[in-house]
Amino acid sequence: MSGLVRFADRLSRPRRIRRGATLTLVFASVLVTGAATGSWSDTADDGRNPPPPSARPGVLASSERADGPGDPADTAEEAADAAAEAMADGKSATKAAEEAVSRSGDRWGSVYSPGEYQEFEKALGGGYTGVGLWARRAADGRIEVSRVQRDGPADRAGLREGDRLRTVDGKRVTGRPVTEVLALLRGDRAGTPVTLGVERGTRAWRETVRRAHLSTDPVTVSELPSGAVLIKVAAFTKDSGEAVRTAVREAPEDAGIMLDLRGNSGGLVSEAVTAASALVDGGLVATYDVRGEEKALHAERGGDTDRPVVALVDGGTMSAAELLTGALQDRGRAVVVGSRTFGKGAVQMPSRLPDGSVAELTVGHYRTPSGRAVDGRGITPDLEADERAEERAETVLTGLGPPS
Repeated sequence: MSGLVRFADRLSRPRRIRRGATLTLVFASVLVTGAATGSWSDTADDGRNPPPPSARPGVLASSERADGPGDPADTAEEAADAAAEAMADGKSATKAAEEAVSRSGDRWGSVYSPGEYQEFEKALGGGYTGVGLWARRAADGRIEVSRVQRDGPADRAGLREGDRLRTVDGKRVTGRPVTEVLALLRGDRAGTPVTLGVERGTRAWRETVRRAHLSTDPVTVSELPSGAVLIKVAAFTKDSGEAVRTAVREAPEDAGIMLDLRGNSGGLVSEAVTAASALVDGGLVATYDVRGEEKALHAERGGDTDRPVVALVDGGTMSAAELLTGALQDRGRAVVVGSRTFGKGAVQMPSRLPDGSVAELTVGHYRTPSGRAVDGRGITPDLEADERAEERAETVLTGLGPPS
């Protein structure tokens, strides 16, 4: 296993060490989404180059942590020892590793079975195993379907935008984080069933669908009534950053940009940096620390700096999506509208355990260009808007006017 340094963007991945408290990957994720992760070598400061294999699975984290976990190198060794001992005793190595990571105090630390990690890596390329729907959390805490993938299992079962999910395999989902709900919907294998409790108006029913291997286009582009261009980024999977750049480049000359990052739980951080390059002319996007050493991510030069931009965010906006939001806000490039983002800014490193499972441990955190920490804090919008957020964002965008 290569010692890849990763941002903790989980694309709705199930979090094994705290069952019932999943994160992601959030990928809002795409149901996919929500985390794909970003990765760098120790020398690739721009986040665009793939990291080489590393001989050491663990590295020393920065001393500045929101939750004070122990040395990740020690935790990785403890998890590996626990897994090996459990295997020798005929017990579950993965469970033993989960317990070791849980004791470490690393709030984002996770252990994944080989199958789960393989699915996670596959999601980085835009593929995933799931039912083909996206969701958002309404103001009353209920989980609402925000989008249904065409010809996916959910679409074939008749689910549609606006339906509310009451349960997933008998578990009540009202009040749960969207990332956790999406993780319940995802799975390791196509063909496995999942039963949804659905509500539409006064009608309530249960629907059993079978998960499938799906691919998704994480970036969709449409024109708003005002003439502005809406760019919805569901997750930062492979090539999504370039898709954002293309959308900005091809937008009508006087059109403003509404960048919708709601429900985007992250993805490849290099893709978020590429997306930032569409709207800024080079410069700092974020800093992050590894082994106590600060490194920086920079946008490419040549971005469109004239168009008015509004970024839409919510509590499902996580990790790489928060990195992009923070960069645009700090640099005065976008007005941020919506609700406070999730607050996940951890850098992680995976290490392979004796049974083939993978432990991911926090080794550092990232900050916005102005030095703001995101982990555990999130990003506060310039304009708070829970209800009718898109309508309010369009009003703001109209008020910013065309480029002069």
